[in-house]
Amino acid sequence: MLFWILVAVLTAAVAIILLFPLLRGAKAAENIRAGEAAVYRDQLRELDRDLNGGLITPEEADYARAEIGRRLIAVSADEEETPKPARHHRFTEAFVLLVLPVLGLCLYLTTGRPDLPSQPLEARLENPGNDMAVLITKAERHLAQNPDDGKGWDVLAPIYVRTMRVNDAQVAYRNAIRLLGSSPARLDGLAETLMAVSDGVVTAETRQVLEQSLTLEPDNPRARFYIALSMEQAGRPDEARQAFEALAKQSPADAPWLPLVNQHIAMNGGAPAVPDQAAPITPGAPGANQAAPGNPTQQDVAAADNMSAGDRQQMIRGMVESLDAKLSADPNNFEGWVRLVRSYAVLNDKDRAAAALKRGLAVFPPPGEQGRQLLALAKELGISTEGATQ
Repeated sequence: MLFWILVAVLTAAVAIILLFPLLRGAKAAENIRAGEAAVYRDQLRELDRDLNGGLITPEEADYARAEIGRRLIAVSADEEETPKPARHHRFTEAFVLLVLPVLGLCLYLTTGRPDLPSQPLEARLENPGNDMAVLITKAERHLAQNPDDGKGWDVLAPIYVRTMRVNDAQVAYRNAIRLLGSSPARLDGLAETLMAVSDGVVTAETRQVLEQSLTLEPDNPRARFYIALSMEQAGRPDEARQAFEALAKQSPADAPWLPLVNQHIAMNGGAPAVPDQAAPITPGAPGANQAAPGNPTQQDVAAADNMSAGDRQQMIRGMVESLDAKLSADPNNFEGWVRLVRSYAVLNDKDRAAAALKRGLAVFPPPGEQGRQLLALAKELGISTEGATQ
């Protein structure tokens, strides 16, 4: 019952706020006319003082008095007229008082749950359902009371990453490693959160974490990719190219991260490497969820070995344009947009990269997680986002 009383009070308050300008309209007009009449009477008295003081001639006084008198008579006549009913105001008042509350009530009864009992935070924490915010709050409360629960930190860390809370994710990964020990998945997750904090830069601390991951799993493609990227960022293109080529050769032909690796090989002056067909597919590698439209065939890769640098660059640009065309036909491919934006950036074509970013954001708007990832990628690559979010 208290709920419906509150609803009635809020409805009445909103109706008063909406009707107040209409109800005070006639009174405001009367006040304006009364004020005008008072001003004209003051002008007549001022005119008499000016005439007695010799400031104006009798002829000028008569002319001014006639004009002021005419205006005063017009205002007085308006005051005596019977005001006409404002039909449009009557309709508006009826709409605010009757139709609007009825529409709101019907909408609530249709889409709302008036029969649902109120639930305080404790009750919602006990039965969170699919509410991610409540699930995170519940986990945080549990860990505040049990800070040595390593499994809790291990579960919460990737959730923090998905919700873009990278600083909290970094703390969670460190706690999970401290309590449960190092593993490639935890170390790679920590490295990626450190890179997110540093805007995509592989710092010295991040590289130490990646090297520790490689001691546990020497063929870890994710760690090898980021270590090669650190060489590229440090201005050592030859070492970076060799590291990327080694990763490409051990990767299976259908590895989803292979196109990205080949892009970095080309950026560092190399040719796409032929992957090892017998190499296993490793889950969780960089870009492991990426689709690969427009990938080079093995014939393309073999032909690239005999090409000049200019011809090789032209072949790469052709593959990128093929990917662009496929995304125009089928734009619902988030991983494809990521690859396209990065590809144009690798080719140093910032205008096309910005255009691809704008097209990708039209399909995956910034309020969503995928849109935010595109904006983060643009920031990492130095691509302007001006006008891309409009």
